[in-house]
This record gives sequence, structure tokens and C-alpha cells, in this order.
Amino acid sequence: MTTKSVEPPDDIPAVECRGLTHRYGEHTVVDDLDLRIDRGEVFGLLGPNGAGKTTTIRLLTTLMPVQQGQVSILGWQVGKHNTDIRYNLGYVPQQLSIEGALTGRQNVTWFARLFDVPRRDRAERVEQMLDAMDLLDVADRLASGYSGGMVRRLELAQALVNRPALLILDEPTVGLDPIARDSVWDRVRELRHRFGTTVLLTTHYMAEADVLCDRIAMLHKGLLRAVGSPAELKATLGPEASLEDVFRHHAGAGLDEETNTEGGLRSVRSTRRTAQRAG
Repeated sequence: MTTKSVEPPDDIPAVECRGLTHRYGEHTVVDDLDLRIDRGEVFGLLGPNGAGKTTTIRLLTTLMPVQQGQVSILGWQVGKHNTDIRYNLGYVPQQLSIEGALTGRQNVTWFARLFDVPRRDRAERVEQMLDAMDLLDVADRLASGYSGGMVRRLELAQALVNRPALLILDEPTVGLDPIARDSVWDRVRELRHRFGTTVLLTTHYMAEADVLCDRIAMLHKGLLRAVGSPAELKATLGPEASLEDVFRHHAGAGLDEETNTEGGLRSVRSTRRTAQRAG
């Protein structure tokens, strides 16, 4: 039986990982990860390329099977209740997920149908999301003509049309200029305030994470190096430390020679293509 957009009890965490481990062949990319994300948090998952972020996101979103350990999303266990999880999850991946041959409204409507938003509510829900993302004026234009910032806001509208309890954003502002980035995050803040949505994000913009996140987890070479609020993490290095200093401290000298085991050159090229197409 599928549970669609059900509000979980307050004491159930949005995300809980216990002993999560994932290997590609003999290489461990996520190593015995214990992590809890509480409801309503904006939580940052940070680390250099190859740290294990993308693999962790794929495991949380049920896109890959759990090899070892346990993962629960909103109280449902990954591997046993994947359909329930997907109906209550919003996901914006690094790669563009819109169809340029469709209008903005058609893109969001397609996602509403995909998530079985009731037919009687569908048009109103699509309208609400387009309005929330400030896209009503361009809703009936082909998405292929949208700017990079508009594309990301359209992807947020798609991801939120089923009113998910958990929104996962994987590098959502890559390739965007500062104004477009601010526009995306303004919408995320507003949605969190209005609906109490839990947000899990990855980003390489340390200033962005510093301002947005309630707590941050630092990953490096598959290991969880530190967890805490931005202020707590910076305080461990001294009163003048920045979050970039914290990042460099936990990434260490290995950052320069890091091999991206989660996709290598293919992943880098894909991300660059995405950034170019986005703006």
C-alpha cells in the first residue's frame, strides 16, 4: 500500500543512516556513515569531489540499493518501502531535469501526474507552485527559452508539486550567477517557512552553506569528519575561521590529488555541460 504525501510523526527524523556503507568493487565510497537529519532542518552535506556525497544522495533517494547498513526516510526503510519514500520526496539533481519542448506549466503538470496528485487538485496545485517560484508570467512559454535561474526554479516547482516532507537538492545552483542563486534560495527559504519542509543540500559554495544551513556534515573519502552548525564548526578552528577553512581542514592535502570515484571525468564533463546549458 502506498502512502502519498503523508505527514510523519514529529519524533520521526527526516533522514536516519546507521552504518551505511557502499563500495564500488573494492573501493569504499561511503564508510560506516551514521547520520540523523531532524524534521524542518536545512542540512548541508559538504565535501570535495569523491567524498561520497553523490553516492549518499543516490542511496537516500532509492536510486541505488543499500549494500550495508540501514537508511530510513521519514520513518520508511530504504529497500522495503521505496514507493512510499518516493511519493514523499522531492529531488532536484545536478543534471537538468526539465523537458525543453514542453512549457513550464506542462513540465510541472507532468510531475503532478507522475506523483498521482488528485485530478481535481492538479491544476490548482500546479498554479500554486508556479506562483511560488515566480513563474506564472512565463508558465506557457517553452522551457527551452528559460534562463538558468528560471530553469532551476521550474525544477523546484516540479519537485514540490506533491508537497514532499523532504526536499533533496544536489548542487542546485551550479552554473548560476549570484542573482539567480539568490532567487533560488529565496524560494527555498519561503517554502521551508510556509510548509516546514526539511531540506538536504549539497553545494561547493561555502558562503551559501554558511548562511542557509542549520547544520552541516563534512565528508571526505567516504568518512564523516564533522557534524555541527556552521558556527560550531568554525569555532573548532578559532574565532576568525571561515567555513572554507573548515572545509580545507577536513579535506586536507588530499584535495589536490583527489580522484572522483563517483564518476571521474565523465561526471566532471556532465556537470560542466549542465552549467553551460543552465546559463
